[in-house]
Amino acid sequence: MIETPAPLDDGDYAALADFRAALRGFLAFSEARAGEVGLAPQQHQALLAIRGAPAGQATIGYLAERLILKPHSASELVSRLEALDLIERRTAEGDRRRTLLMLTGRAKVLLAELSATHREEIRRLKPLLLDLLDRFG
Repeated sequence: MIETPAPLDDGDYAALADFRAALRGFLAFSEARAGEVGLAPQQHQALLAIRGAPAGQATIGYLAERLILKPHSASELVSRLEALDLIERRTAEGDRRRTLLMLTGRAKVLLAELSATHREEIRRLKPLLLDLLDRFG
């Protein structure tokens, strides 16, 4: 039997609004930092997804899944990143049908700079985010 969710009260709406505002604030921070190094937010997300992928898993399909894109949109994004000398495509050793995405040296430098800044912002926001999450019980 499906349980009916408990009704929301004013505090629940306030907590949801505050949580969304905090998330949006972080996204605005992230978008601004990416822009400062010449990247579009989606390009930054793609580089991070590729760098964070398990070994041998960074493919266009993986990128599409992680960025919630259609495969053709992920492919276009990869082509743009390749044209900017931020990624390169390599044929997988064990399966020549698979193409893996690799960061270039330039991309690694940009991503390291961005990621250090993002880590500091997350550390700064951690108490606020924990407090917001605690409001949900």
